[in-house]
Amino acid sequence: QVQLVESGGGLVQAGGSLRLSCAASGRTVSNGAMGWFRQAVGKDREFVAAIYWLSGNTVYVDSVKGRFTISRDNAKNTVYLQMNSLKPEDTAVYYCATGASLVTLRQGTSNSWGQGTQVTVSS
Repeated sequence: QVQLVESGGGLVQAGGSLRLSCAASGRTVSNGAMGWFRQAVGKDREFVAAIYWLSGNTVYVDSVKGRFTISRDNAKNTVYLQMNSLKPEDTAVYYCATGASLVTLRQGTSNSWGQGTQVTVSS
């Protein structure tokens, strides 16, 4: 079982940037996918981005394309989400998750979830 710990959330003004980190422990991530979801108050959990560990292939939800970048550091067993040009509608709790593939992870099928980190974007 992989344990996931997110960090990097906070309060930022619209147009600003944040970088989220998700460190995996308990088992080395050597295959499969890791990604980010978010859930705003009163809304369903939403897929944001994912990366396939071996190839580095990525997938994003349309609303963040061109603004968010997901990346991974194999040596640190960590995935990052660089968020630029943040908007108030990006405000949510962001969760890290692992999955067997980009397709299944995007559908919300996950092996492990982190505890979440709050991102608040003020207008």
